[in-house]
Amino acid sequence: MTKLTDGTRHISGVALLPAQKATRQSVKRYARNLSVRRTTRTAIVQARRAMTTGDADSAESVRNAMRLLDIAARKGVLHKNNASRRKARLAAALQKMEAS
Repeated sequence: MTKLTDGTRHISGVALLPAQKATRQSVKRYARNLSVRRTTRTAIVQARRAMTTGDADSAESVRNAMRLLDIAARKGVLHKNNASRRKARLAAALQKMEAS
């Protein structure tokens, strides 16, 4: 492996530019997905906290968390079955809280 004058490396005449581009893309994707994951997690935590305290607007916070889970699944941050499972668990917890 030798170094070219522009700083890139090559093996037998083939520059490693595709790998560098893939690295740049993965960094961008990671940053984008991190933002979606954070907002989704925060909404789920807020919904669970609202349910445990018996807050009056806990149904609204659960709806918001479900909406954000759908968005995360649509963007490919979460697998659709993972988002569906989390939504089902939130709905079951809300039903249990409202029944008691």
